[in-house]
Amino acid sequence: MFDGDKGVGKCGTADGYYCGGGYVDRMYFEFAPTKLAGKYVLDATFRARETWSFNCDPHWVDLVRTDNISEGTRWPGPKQLDLMGDQNVAAGRGDLCSPDQPDAWIDFHDNPNESDENLKSTVRSFADGKFSRFTLMLRAKDEGDARAWKRFDDSAELQVVFAYRPGVPTSVGVIPGSGTTGYCNKSSSDPLVVTRKDPMVQARVQTLVEAHKGDEEGSLQAEYVVERGDDAAWHQVWTGHMPDTGWHPDETLEKMRTSDRADQGLYRYKARTQSHWSYDGKSGDLWSSYSPWCYFKIDSTAPKAPRITPGSPYTECTAEVCAGNGGPGIAGSFTFQPNTADIDASGHTDITAYEYKLLSTPTKQISGTTKVQVTDVAPPLSGTQVLSVRAKDVYDRWGTPQEFVFKVAPAEAETGRWHLDGIPGSGTMTTKDTATVDPRHDATLVGPEGTGWSTRARRGEMDYSLRLNDDTTDPAKQTGYAATSTAAVNTQDSFTVSAWVQLSNASANRVVLSEPGSDGSAFTLYYSAAYKKWVFNRTDRDAASPAYIRSLADQANPPLNVWTHVAGVFKTEGDDNIPDTDPGNDTIQLFVNGQPQGKPLQLSKAASTYTPWAATGGLQFGRARAGGAYGDYHFGLLDEAAVWQRALNPAEVAAEATASEDNVPTNELVAQWDTTSAKGGEIPENTAYPLPSMKLAPSGTTVNEDDNALFLDGNTQYAASVGPVVDETGSFTVSASVRLDSAALADKPVGYQAQVAAQKMGGESSWALWVVKPAADTYQWKFTRTAVDTAGKVTQAAEVPAGEIAATDTWVQLTGVFDAQEPWEWTDPSDPAQTDTRYGKLHLFVGEYDQPSDTATFTTPQQGSGELSLGRGTAGGSTGNYLLGGLQDLRIWTGAMTADQVRSQVLDTPNSI
Repeated sequence: MFDGDKGVGKCGTADGYYCGGGYVDRMYFEFAPTKLAGKYVLDATFRARETWSFNCDPHWVDLVRTDNISEGTRWPGPKQLDLMGDQNVAAGRGDLCSPDQPDAWIDFHDNPNESDENLKSTVRSFADGKFSRFTLMLRAKDEGDARAWKRFDDSAELQVVFAYRPGVPTSVGVIPGSGTTGYCNKSSSDPLVVTRKDPMVQARVQTLVEAHKGDEEGSLQAEYVVERGDDAAWHQVWTGHMPDTGWHPDETLEKMRTSDRADQGLYRYKARTQSHWSYDGKSGDLWSSYSPWCYFKIDSTAPKAPRITPGSPYTECTAEVCAGNGGPGIAGSFTFQPNTADIDASGHTDITAYEYKLLSTPTKQISGTTKVQVTDVAPPLSGTQVLSVRAKDVYDRWGTPQEFVFKVAPAEAETGRWHLDGIPGSGTMTTKDTATVDPRHDATLVGPEGTGWSTRARRGEMDYSLRLNDDTTDPAKQTGYAATSTAAVNTQDSFTVSAWVQLSNASANRVVLSEPGSDGSAFTLYYSAAYKKWVFNRTDRDAASPAYIRSLADQANPPLNVWTHVAGVFKTEGDDNIPDTDPGNDTIQLFVNGQPQGKPLQLSKAASTYTPWAATGGLQFGRARAGGAYGDYHFGLLDEAAVWQRALNPAEVAAEATASEDNVPTNELVAQWDTTSAKGGEIPENTAYPLPSMKLAPSGTTVNEDDNALFLDGNTQYAASVGPVVDETGSFTVSASVRLDSAALADKPVGYQAQVAAQKMGGESSWALWVVKPAADTYQWKFTRTAVDTAGKVTQAAEVPAGEIAATDTWVQLTGVFDAQEPWEWTDPSDPAQTDTRYGKLHLFVGEYDQPSDTATFTTPQQGSGELSLGRGTAGGSTGNYLLGGLQDLRIWTGAMTADQVRSQVLDTPNSI
């Protein structure tokens, strides 16, 4: 296969090549790794177009790999690292030569007779993520010879022949009976029970990176391995591969039946993807890592897959019809019966109970024999859902699961959505309601100076937000707000409200959203200065002195000047989600960054005088009504507000907290320190957010002007600012460009570890990027998060270590992602059959590659504060872990980046010229 990428040229500043109207000595081209992600390089060619030469005689031109370039690059340019190739050429003088010498593309390609030419191997390392930028320099081999002067066009191409690297297969599992769903039980103590001796295994083959979504890529096979462990130590007993001959593209689900296995045998199964290539008369194969083990047991006498009959409102999907019914949170009824094979001629069965769950909900059990009905199967999200049911017999054996596939209709859309994206300076004083449900409720801005729009906004570049009252120090003028003319939500029925908020001053109550009556507000979503927490409240009645019923945030003292998602849910239905008029069922619950805060609060128990009442005034952005007057004006930014005339379930609130557009989460760059802009002993912060510079320490620490980088001695030197810059209980992304000096690090002992970047949290770091030395001349990257109790003792820690040895003596882009809304299946360690969906996961990208990890789940995120540092951090109660190496930048975003976003926003940013 063949691929090409464009480079960006940058001229030097001394005599030599002609560029842009003057003679220059060297020309640089820099490439991002985006188009090479997930590709195994078989061959590489660099092409540059020569447009002029000093005379008609050919002269040698060297192609050299160098350190990276930047806007601050100065003569003599970055460090030269390695020769890629050379050519003895002359072109571009036209008819001044005989024969004519037109402009020509000059190709640089490894010469097999010259061992010092390393273009292919270097491009392969670049594609493998060993370093984050590929910078090439064209220069005369003899820079002192004026006859070697040449001129090249300021664009070039890097052309690559490649094969797709294989990725770990997905959908790996065992189909226990005659169904279609594969199961992967991760514990040998709770294996999947298979009642036929030749179960089917499946795996969906993958390329390491999907270059073009939807395209067929790669020549792939699935390889299967089964081991047995009940008769001896685990040992291989069966292998297979699919397709049997030939190759399939990525995303193909490959299935294969095993040969007969022993009854009562305990087995485990794994799979990997094989990628095949052929080029230039040669061929070869690449293999992914194996998937995790899936455990299963053959038991031909165990309960067979039970029968499932739907009640209302859901119906089974068929190959031809899959109609959506019900909706998120709407419970369906189902009847479970034994498999006919488990009923004897007299109608007797040994079945005693059933276990059932949706693949995204906790497991439930119900006792019963011949027929039982359940009415609490409530899918959390719309779309296709799978109900899995298995039976248990009198011998306490769980059997083979049966699956029932059905489709959940889309949820009722939001009844109001405001992007709050007026352009600063435009004079616009209204914000549109962009919801698709009529009537629409546009909001009008009202207020003195300090009320308007801001370029600091949650969805990133070219987005805007509502700015309220933070541009004046006069409290009398801090009365800006926005409001709809009529109520946007009926507060007497179930509803949900949400918004992104940035709190700039916590000295008083700060309202996000409210909806008033004549005397008070039916609900208020706000920051409480008394509790020092986010709060969602309801009042028991519309009165001058009502009773306030509050759902409080779990954590106090939220950070200032960071983006936080807050939502309030008012629910009038009971546990069955069936609408009723009994106020005794009414509850409220606050959500922060998509996570529920405490349990739903039953309003009638909190206030015996509670009666649900309907607000009559318009939705208020940034203020609330109490005692007949408005107050508690917001101070800061508001963005992406929405209301629903229904109670969202936790999964839906978590999805809303991703701030997604077209099902892709958005992010906002909120902090950037770049060493190219360093001045004296500090590195300025380059975004619009009110953040301080990074101060270099100790005195005398400076940025190397030749390399535009901060090189630290590993003993006392570091740089520090004051954080936090994001709400660390929510999703965020952090990325740093770092270089390890192998010669200097050789003297560090095995066990040495250093923090590349970190946010302090008492005696630990809330998050950190690390490098560790596990063995001589061996280094490894990792990304960590930590939680502590009130005494500072670590209560939870998670990490993602890099899968390969860290590259040294080159710049590497490290990116850590914490996705607070990413779901994962938790298994009860004391009862592996009990599972639940939980949220929070770490990712580490080395270059463009997401590093796999089994220790990346993190459910108790906490907020760091104080020192935000480069080159050192805090762990185990002390500050240290000094970095011996170089740093060029640190960038932090609100929001969890996807792999594609890491490639496009972090890596695919070649330096401008």
